[in-house]
Amino acid sequence: MVSRALALLYAFDDRHRRLTLTELARRAGLPVPTAYRLAGELVAGGALVRRADGAYVVGRRLWDVGLLAPVQTGLRRIAAPFLNDIHAVTRATVHLAIRDGAKVLYLERLSGRASVPVVSRVGARLPMHATGVGKALLAHAPYEVQEAVMADLAPLTPYTITRPDRLRAQLEQVRRDGCATTVEEMTLGACSIAVPVRGRDGEAVAAIGVVVPTLKRDRARLLSALQVAAQGVTRSLGG
Repeated sequence: MVSRALALLYAFDDRHRRLTLTELARRAGLPVPTAYRLAGELVAGGALVRRADGAYVVGRRLWDVGLLAPVQTGLRRIAAPFLNDIHAVTRATVHLAIRDGAKVLYLERLSGRASVPVVSRVGARLPMHATGVGKALLAHAPYEVQEAVMADLAPLTPYTITRPDRLRAQLEQVRRDGCATTVEEMTLGACSIAVPVRGRDGEAVAAIGVVVPTLKRDRARLLSALQVAAQGVTRSLGG
């Protein structure tokens, strides 16, 4: 019973936020009657919401529980003042993210004043190869994770890096320079720069980044602010 209920919940992802009963049953690998019965129980418990058109979406109660995960609550709390400092200095959209498998998971987002298109949101999982925070984490990820990402370099804009050799060269540069950048690779009109946050053992446990219209003018200032913040988070983590 529990495994089937989990299969329904795991049917949702960043590309499938709204599912009909038929879609939900198919993605969960369950018969439609079984999916209907279990979905009803999840709706009653607040884990799912059934909209007026009959489609299902993830419920707020499930999201609230997810935010209690130690890696999220602890890291978000520690990073909060440093993220606020970056936001005050840059007025850009600021991100805190971690790696979740072969995706980048956004733990925090402070919206900037500039009208830059940003598709991220707290809780979103986005491709690592097309985001600044994603590249900052991917450069220090295990070999098998890097290979999994290389095998699926989906083009999101005309500027997305889709050749493994080019991405590998970029990741090598990230390791040399200590920062990652994107230029309209996730969204047209948006550029980003990000740095890794180190843990106690020196491992990249998170990344902090900003999204701006261009990196041509203030790259040095943005990088300096990110590096100071990342070092502050590392010290607070005991690294």
